[in-house]
Order: sequence, then structure tokens, then C-alpha cells
Amino acid sequence: MTSLIIILLSAILVNNFILAKFLGICPFLGVSKQVETAVGMGAAVTFVMGLASAITYVVQYAILVPFHMEYMQTIAFILVIAALVQFVEMVIQKTSPSLYQALGVYLPLITTNCAVLGVAIINISAGYNFIETIFNGVGGALGFTLAIVLFAGIRERMVTSPIPKSLDGFPIALVSACLMAISFLGFQGLL
Repeated sequence: MTSLIIILLSAILVNNFILAKFLGICPFLGVSKQVETAVGMGAAVTFVMGLASAITYVVQYAILVPFHMEYMQTIAFILVIAALVQFVEMVIQKTSPSLYQALGVYLPLITTNCAVLGVAIINISAGYNFIETIFNGVGGALGFTLAIVLFAGIRERMVTSPIPKSLDGFPIALVSACLMAISFLGFQGLL
């Protein structure tokens, strides 16, 4: 049980996909203008990443390894992720049309979000068992959600802040993201 908690906390804080591994930057910068949409994107990514971790583990060890087709890993994982994203997109469109509109193009981009594919590949290369894979996938997604929601809160505050004209908009967002990444370096010695 202790190892599962370490995997979970490590994925959330120490090995954060956005701030430590720089995976998933596109939705991080694109959807993080409002906390509301950041939470919605985080929930969608959490669902996809958690399920993708479990399903890709099964695909890897039930299909690819027995048939000696490990070289097809990336293609198989992308197909699994794409199917999950289509499912999430249909559910969000039916249950919350306003969130669907707010997420816009970034919702289908979860398919190409390298954080989702990254967690699936990291789970296999780290040699995690099925339960550890799920914990790492959910932890990575919760870390993604934490980072995007914190960043959205910062960006909401920056709207009312006096920012020099030369840094206004995307430049100050990049500077803020860099400062967040530096602050998360403080967790490196935690686990």
C-alpha cells in the first residue's frame, strides 16, 4: 500500500507531466484561461488517462507481448486513446454543452495529448503491474489537473494585474508557467 501512495504522490507532485516532464503543454496553455474550463479539462483528462492506463496495460500484455508485436505499441496505444476521447467527447457534449463549447478544439486534442500517451508508455517501461499502472495513470492525471487549475487561477488574477505591454498575453503566460515549474522543483526531494 505504501508503494501505491508513493507512486500516486510522485505522479502528482514530483514527476508532474506538465511541470516536470513538459508533456501536455498544448491544453495546459490553451484551456487555462478560466478555472471552470480548466477543471473540466482536468476531469476529462483524468478519465481518459486513468482508463487509458488500464486498457493499454491489457493491450500490451494480452495482445502485443504474446504475439511478439511490441513494435506496434505506440499505434495500439493511440487507437485506445482516440476511442476513449471520442467517448468522453460524446458524453460531455450530451451532459454539459456549455463545457463542451468552452473546451472547444482542445477536447479532441486530448487524443494527441502527449501526456496521455506518455503515461501509457511510462507505465510499461517502468514495469508497473496493473494496479500500479492505474495509480500512476490517475496520479499523472491528477497532477495534470492540479497544474492546469493552479495556472488558470494565476491567469485569472493576471487579467486585473498591471502587466507591461511587451509581456501582455502569451509571453506572461509562459513566464508564469516557468515560475510554476520552478516552484514544483521543490517537491523533488519529497519522495
